[in-house]
This record gives sequence, structure tokens and C-alpha cells, in this order.
Amino acid sequence: MLTTRVGLVDKSGKIAFEELAKVAAAINLQVQRDLGPIWNVRATVSALPSPNQIPAGVWPLFIVGKLPATEGGFHMTQHNQPYAKVAFGHGWTIAASHETLEMLVDPSGNRLVASTAIGVSGGSIADVNGKFEYLVEVCDPSEGEKFAYAIDDVVVSDFYTPNFYDPTAASGVRYSFTGSIKGPRQVLQAGYLSWLNPVKNVMQQLRNFEQPEIVDLGPAPPGMSLRAFVDGRTTPTQKLSALPETAESLVRAAKRGRALHEWATARAKLYE
Repeated sequence: MLTTRVGLVDKSGKIAFEELAKVAAAINLQVQRDLGPIWNVRATVSALPSPNQIPAGVWPLFIVGKLPATEGGFHMTQHNQPYAKVAFGHGWTIAASHETLEMLVDPSGNRLVASTAIGVSGGSIADVNGKFEYLVEVCDPSEGEKFAYAIDDVVVSDFYTPNFYDPTAASGVRYSFTGSIKGPRQVLQAGYLSWLNPVKNVMQQLRNFEQPEIVDLGPAPPGMSLRAFVDGRTTPTQKLSALPETAESLVRAAKRGRALHEWATARAKLYE
């Protein structure tokens, strides 16, 4: 299996290279330790020193100053090579992890998996008769920041496992890495799930923002990846990159960072 290379690139001018390298190392560990064995992905993540030089074979993830509402995180070059953009702000590391994981699991942005259809009734999400072809976006259903987890003091995104598409729930099965998702096709608060409705021949989306609702996104334009189409009609990475400093996951990570710094300083003295 060939190894994919992802490079984090700062275009915002607001991230010191040392910080960028630290975040890249955390996401690299997430990819190799957490995502890889579950999704059969082999990849590395590193920090690139300049946005003006992207080495051959590297899929860049750009951290930009601002991401317009209509410009989603996932993109394809004119040669159909994937890359991603996230906006700088509190929570940008979650957004960067989110985009990296989804790009690695589905580089084309067109991977569909058929599974039981879902609907909304009485404010609840439930299985219904029929089948949808779900777009594989492994971070979307549990993308809310409170479901994120920390690697050292870097906050990264939760992601679902292939069992997310199982026909029924079973005990002892892991549906997302953190265990936040408890059953197939569950969409947590602040998350969403997209699919192709084969009857209507349109993309649809279940959003669990204020309350669960299903919206029609329309048919994707010919030649455009489904994920790029969907991302252009939602704003998840912007929300993640605009978290308040008081967000639960960020506060936990900051506290953990201070403790890790203290422990690392004490450990260094053992080698004097």
C-alpha cells in the first residue's frame, strides 16, 4: 500500500511554524494510530514551511485567514488532486483534523455507501423503509466540538467507523472512535449526514443543528465531486474555526497542555 502525504500550510500568517509543526505531529499520530487501522489508511501528516512551495505528491491543507460561506473545506485541482482549506481561529485544529481525515478516507469526494434510509419524525431521527447512498464523510455526524478529543494538547475531530453503516445496532460495537456515536446512522447535536436519494436523484442532508431536519441540496453539477458540492452548501469548518476560547474541548486541552509542560520540564531534569 502506498503512503499518502498530507501537508499543513499556513496562509493566514497567524500561526508560528513551531505551532503548525506541533499540530501536524498530533494529526499525524491520529492518522497512523487511530484512523489507519480502522479505515485501512496509510498516510503521514507534516507541516510545510511555505505556501509557495508544495512538494510533488503532497496533498496540502491550507489554513487561511477567512473562508467564504460558499467555499467549503474540500477542493479538487484542475487535475483532480484533492486539497482542503480551513479558516484560522479558535478550534482550527479540529477543523484541520476533520478535513484531513475525510480527505484520506475519500480522496475523490465521491465515495458512497448504501445503507438503510433515515427520516425525522416527532423531532427524532429514525430508520425508515428504503435505502440511501450515503456520502462517506467520517467526521460530519459527530463534528460538534464537545465530541472532539485531545492528542497531547491538540484538539482533534472524532470520526465514525465502517460499522456506522451497519443495518442494526449491536452491543460491543464501536460506531465512532470516541464512542460518542452509539448506533448506525446516528447524527449528534451540531452534526450532519449527507446522501444521494436515488428516487429523487438529488443530494439530501440531515442537519442536527437546532433540531433534526432534512433539507434538499439539489443535484450535483456534472464533473463536480459530491463532497465539494455538499461542503459548498454547509459551513462546518467555519463553525469549528470560530469557537469561543471558552469552548469545553479547548479549555480541557489548554489545562492538559499546562500539565504536560510541567511534566516534560521535570522529566528533562532526570537527564542532567
